[in-house]
Amino acid sequence: MKKIACGLLILLLFFGFILYTPDKNIEKLKEIYTDEESKFVQIQGMDVHYKIEGEGMPLLLLHGTGSSLHTWDDWAAIMDDSFKIVRLDLPAYGLTGPRPDRDYRISGYISFLSEFVKSINLDSFHIAGNSFGGELAFIYAAQHPNKVGKLVLLDPAGIERNDSVEPPMIFKLAQNPFMSLILKKVTPVYFVKNNILEVFSNDAMVTDVMVKRYHDMATRKGNREAFVDRINSPFEPTQKYLSLLEEPTLIMWGEDDEWIPFEDAAIMDLLIPNSRVVSYPNVGHIPMEEYPIQSAADAMIFLNN
Repeated sequence: MKKIACGLLILLLFFGFILYTPDKNIEKLKEIYTDEESKFVQIQGMDVHYKIEGEGMPLLLLHGTGSSLHTWDDWAAIMDDSFKIVRLDLPAYGLTGPRPDRDYRISGYISFLSEFVKSINLDSFHIAGNSFGGELAFIYAAQHPNKVGKLVLLDPAGIERNDSVEPPMIFKLAQNPFMSLILKKVTPVYFVKNNILEVFSNDAMVTDVMVKRYHDMATRKGNREAFVDRINSPFEPTQKYLSLLEEPTLIMWGEDDEWIPFEDAAIMDLLIPNSRVVSYPNVGHIPMEEYPIQSAADAMIFLNN
């Protein structure tokens, strides 16, 4: 048995060496993924990347795990005639990158958001968030009802579940002590593409340009270590905040979501005092990328009423 284990270890180390993926230089990434709307602000030791586009009532957009502010590109292009669109790369992701203190507890993210909002002089605004960003959105809204007008949740995390529900494979790998070491150094393009295909229902929507963007952001220096750190952060129950929400809330869900089941939409609708659900057949975990025109239109109708 020891010889077999030793042989497997050598094999894994060999393939790890062959597939080793170096970190991407942040300055080179900025040349590709920033434009005239891009800004940076120092918050909690991080150079935070954000954009502000359009005029009107501010709408703060929060992306999910493994993503970046670019996930909202289509929404920003559609909605910036009606709203001042504010979006950012959250800590551990995008061009913002890792926290110096490696503290990725949800409470720390809420503290970060409070400081970010203050630093760019946002006083009253709507929030929309997807996945992990949706969870952050409803916590922030529950804690700051005087600041948030309306809330839009797209396939948000936050419903507490028993251990029988399988997390996404990438999460399970990050939680494994041995595999997490490999994740920090080995990130083939096809591996990133497979993860994107999991969150889309229509595979044809997954383009080479999209895959390159996700891969570049994943391999930005420090982001892989930060991803593992965040997934292994202590659990903090957040479902309790749903019943505290005072804001009118629109729950949007792709019915083919493989990461967070569509059934959670009904649970959230029951828990939130003033909410309604819009769902999309044949759409996965990120409606704003897979079904941008209709999802943006539904959000605008809700926010403008």
